[in-house]
Amino acid sequence: MNRRRGWLALAVVLLAVGAGLMWSGQGDEPAPEPLNVEFPRKMRREDWKRAEQRRTQVVQTAVPDAGTKVAEPQRPRDPVLAALPRGKGRSAVVIEANALRYSPIGELLLDCLMRDGGKKMDEFRKISGVDPLQDLDRLVITDKGIVLSGNFGNARFKELLQERVASDYGPGARVYEPGSVIVQLADGGTRRGEDSSSVGLWNDQLLVVGDTPDSVKEVLEQVQGGGSNEPPIISEGSTYGEMYGVLSIEQLARMVPPDQGDLAQRLREVADTVELHMDARSDVAMVAEIRGSDPSKVTDLGKSLGAALSVARIKAQADGNKDMAQLLDFAKVQPDGSEFKLELAVPLDVIKERLAFCRDEQKAVGASEVRP
Repeated sequence: MNRRRGWLALAVVLLAVGAGLMWSGQGDEPAPEPLNVEFPRKMRREDWKRAEQRRTQVVQTAVPDAGTKVAEPQRPRDPVLAALPRGKGRSAVVIEANALRYSPIGELLLDCLMRDGGKKMDEFRKISGVDPLQDLDRLVITDKGIVLSGNFGNARFKELLQERVASDYGPGARVYEPGSVIVQLADGGTRRGEDSSSVGLWNDQLLVVGDTPDSVKEVLEQVQGGGSNEPPIISEGSTYGEMYGVLSIEQLARMVPPDQGDLAQRLREVADTVELHMDARSDVAMVAEIRGSDPSKVTDLGKSLGAALSVARIKAQADGNKDMAQLLDFAKVQPDGSEFKLELAVPLDVIKERLAFCRDEQKAVGASEVRP
C-alpha cells in the first residue's frame, strides 16, 4: 500500500511539476511576461471526439425472459473507464500518455528520459516488445494497482512471465500469478528475479498490474461487464485534459506535509473528493475541484485556502522570488456552493529553463558518440 501511495503521490506531483521546480527560482531574474492561461474547466470538442472514438467495446448483458436468458447489447463503452475503481473513497489518476508525449512539456520530459541517447529505451523495446512512445495510450494509477492501455499485440509477455502460473479469465483475458520474471540489468543483460505483483492482460489492449491476483481479476471482471453496479469514479464527461482523476480525501490528506496537520484534518472533516484536471497543450494549467456535503463548511475551507495563498504571494514578492510570485498570481480559489476550485498555472518558459539540462546532456551524449 505504501508503494501504491507513492504512485499516486507521483501523479499529483506531476500535475504541478513546474510548481516544485519554481522553489529553486533565482530571485534576481527579470519577471516573466504576463500570461493568458486557459484552464481545463470542461470537456472540449476534441475531448468529446476522443471519448467517442474510445467507445469500442460492446458488452452483452443477459436478461431473464420467461425462464430464458436473452443477450441484450449495451451502449458501446470505453474499456479503460470500465476498468476504473468504483465506490466512495477510491482513487484513480489517468495520464494521457500519447497526448502528453506530443505536448510541449512532453517533449521536454522525453529529453530527460533520453539523456543517455535512448539506450535504455531501446533495451526496453527489445526485451518487452513494447515501444512506450508508440504503443502506450493511457496510464491509469489507482489505489490498488496500475492499468495501461494501448497496443500490446507484439509484447513478449509469455517470454517475460513464463515462470508464472497463468490462467484464462474470460474471453481474451489472462491472469499471471506472482512469481519469477526476467529483470533487465544495467549492462544490458538479463536475469531472473521474483515479483510479488500479479499481472492481467485483456485483448492485447489492457495490461493490469495489482498487488494480488484477486485485485487483477476484479478489474478484468469489470471490463467484461461484471462486478459492481456502481459507475466508475471517473465519468466520460470528466475525461478532459492531458491528466485527470479523482482522489479520495483520505489519500489527499496523507500527502499533506506533517507540519500541516490542521489542514489535513479540516480536509477530512469537510471534503469528500477532489477531482483533478491538467492541460499541458502550452503552459501547464491545473484545476482541482474539492467537493463536500456541507456548502458552508466547504466555502469556509475555500476562503481559508485563498487567504493562505494571498499571504504566500505577498511573502514571495517581499523575498524577491519573482517566479514564485507569478505562480501564485495564477493560483486562485473559486467557491461554488458545495465545492470550490483551486487553479494553478506554470509558464512553459519556466519549465523549459528548469529542464534545459536534459536536452544539453542528450546533445553531449550524441556528440561523444560521433566523435572519432
